[in-house]
Amino acid sequence: MSLVVGVGARRGVTAREVCDLVAAVLREAGRGPGDVVALATVAAKAGEPGLVEAAARLGVPLRAHPADVLARVRVPHPSDAALAATGTPSVAEAAALAEAVAVARTTGPDGPDGPGGTGRTSGTDRADGADGADGADRLTGGELLVPKRRSASPGARVTCAVAVAYRGERLPPEGSGYHRGDAVFDLPGAVSNR
Repeated sequence: MSLVVGVGARRGVTAREVCDLVAAVLREAGRGPGDVVALATVAAKAGEPGLVEAAARLGVPLRAHPADVLARVRVPHPSDAALAATGTPSVAEAAALAEAVAVARTTGPDGPDGPGGTGRTSGTDRADGADGADGADRLTGGELLVPKRRSASPGARVTCAVAVAYRGERLPPEGSGYHRGDAVFDLPGAVSNR
């Protein structure tokens, strides 16, 4: 299972703060660092030293998405503070979902560089399609495994969310790491915390 961790952070966040929260959300999901294929964030934060170092420590790339792309991703926990600071109402959840889409679209059965893969492309891939209710564009190909969590540090300097990239398969309703109260999209019988 390929996991993407979306990360939102305040200026000056340390790699330790990021890695500690990533480890906590992965434990919550019943997963480990080896399942993570990328950290993802908003483009405006891509040069933040704490995020860059955290990705290096985890041995994964840091992928950045433009705020206007992230703003189109439906999330269960939009934030006025994130919108004011970055131009998108969600960084952690939206970045995790957007990158999960990109991973799902570029990963073959043996990984992105295997015989079925296409290599890594930009993380701004999206699917145009009816959302069902309002016809808005919606990203597809990823589901939140763990919705936004905040660090315990004063001022919540970092947020993380975990998304699973899927290619033709969905998370089972009672699969490992799935919590019935968490935000999961389009699963029969799932309860979201919107």
